[in-house]
Amino acid sequence: MSSVFLRRNSSATKSAFLLGAILNAPLEQLAALRKSSRPGDEAKPVGDASNTGESKDRQETPDLAETAEAGETSETGKVLDAEVPAEQLLESLQQELNRIQRSMRLTLQAKLQGLVGRSLGSLEHNRALAAAIQTMLDQHGFRLRCQQCGHAAILRVSPRKGIPSGAFVLDHTIDGKRTFHGGGAIVPPIHLLAKPQRKPRGG
Repeated sequence: MSSVFLRRNSSATKSAFLLGAILNAPLEQLAALRKSSRPGDEAKPVGDASNTGESKDRQETPDLAETAEAGETSETGKVLDAEVPAEQLLESLQQELNRIQRSMRLTLQAKLQGLVGRSLGSLEHNRALAAAIQTMLDQHGFRLRCQQCGHAAILRVSPRKGIPSGAFVLDHTIDGKRTFHGGGAIVPPIHLLAKPQRKPRGG
């Protein structure tokens, strides 16, 4: 009876010892890593590894500090390898800007359709309306496309006989001459173009 009790007690003690070794192993490994991370220090075996197979596990498990350092080097290498030539970067940026500008142009054009065919009833109000539209277009680098000639133009409202509220005209320069097209009493059809580059003087 006593021998059975001793065997059970010995088995329980051994199980408790193994459980403690398993629970304490991560703490011991961390302590060893902290020591190994110091210059000139090396990690020393902790505890009795012969019974739990910890020695083999430690040999097969890479040092976390070394792994992290290697990861940083690898990431740095990727950044260096992925360095893009300036010309290619600028070209990609220009393509992205063109895409954004096209999206803005189509959005503004769609929103402004709600004003086409309308008049605010007086010369003063229609001039303010045309100026507001043109200011918005200027801020984003756009012009109206003239329905008559296709050139980029500025929307204005001018006094005109027979139209008390003024005439909506498209102001542009064609072959060096200032030209006005349109002249109706309502906001003309709106189709947007990119604002042309200014020609250098004397060129």
